[in-house]
Amino acid sequence: MRIPAKYWIPGSVVGVLIATEVILRLAFGLGNPVLSEADRYTGYRFQPNQKLFRFGKHIAYNQYSQRSEPITPKKTPGKLRILMTGDSVLNGGNPTDQSQTITELFEAKLSASGHPAEVLNASAGSWGIGNALGYLREFGTFNANAVILQIGTHDLTQPTSTSDVVGHHPSYPTHPPLLAIQEAWTRYTWPNLAVRLGLNATSSDLPPPTSSNPNGQFKQNMESLKQIVKLVRAQKIPVFVLYTPSFDDLLPKPRQPKYKSEFLRLLKSLQVPIIDTHTAWSTLPPKTVETYFRDWVHLTEPGNQAIAHKLFDRLCVARQLPVCLPKNSAPKPTSP
Repeated sequence: MRIPAKYWIPGSVVGVLIATEVILRLAFGLGNPVLSEADRYTGYRFQPNQKLFRFGKHIAYNQYSQRSEPITPKKTPGKLRILMTGDSVLNGGNPTDQSQTITELFEAKLSASGHPAEVLNASAGSWGIGNALGYLREFGTFNANAVILQIGTHDLTQPTSTSDVVGHHPSYPTHPPLLAIQEAWTRYTWPNLAVRLGLNATSSDLPPPTSSNPNGQFKQNMESLKQIVKLVRAQKIPVFVLYTPSFDDLLPKPRQPKYKSEFLRLLKSLQVPIIDTHTAWSTLPPKTVETYFRDWVHLTEPGNQAIAHKLFDRLCVARQLPVCLPKNSAPKPTSP
């Protein structure tokens, strides 16, 4: 018996939609985004205890909103614990698998040297120095052996991010969408299509906030940095800065970012050691540096690996953090 078109046409449409929904969920992880929450200390942070699979990458957040495995409040005896704070450069975002973040790669190098280690990743997209200060005030330093602040060129003049975007911008959802198809359309397809058509639409990628008074914002950020250093040192914990460059700080040829010299002078006055990947990468061939960036500021897996190597060389091999001196035969310092 032949099925009338009025039945098989809508049935086929429903079948295609169901198949699309299943494929988007199972193959791409859509419909299950990383969720955020507003927070009076940090502006916003990722909701705790999330574990998901997105675009072929594993992503997990522990009970303290860190992109790290769950931890005990008290450090395990004999285990090295390092706390890192930062923005999306440190976090890695959806394009970076959990195992390929800066913190996980650094942790792996420490463990390979004979130090069981936890490198905690307290970060979120568009966090500024003020947001990192808020996190440390809210959660403390977790009895870490060291605190490392990831600060990029753009962070020097970036205002502290607020909770305004949470639940309002597609990159900061507070609950999962009803359908994976819905997320694919609202977060990716429509914003990109609208840009191509020249329509006014919310971008799927939210750029960091900018200040109309960069000089004043820089001074405010440096005050926040001083407060971080004071807070960490009050607990007798050493503090370091990991400085990460933007793409145009290095390519097509290296240049000195506007506020970097003043920033370095402050770090010197505070006696805060810096791991300066901008200076280190300035001596590398441009083709090599290109492989370290996936856009104007975010890093590729080779870029994350280069930073993890640099952290290990400066803190452990060069003895800036004696507690992480290699227990195995000391490896030769690697290239920047």
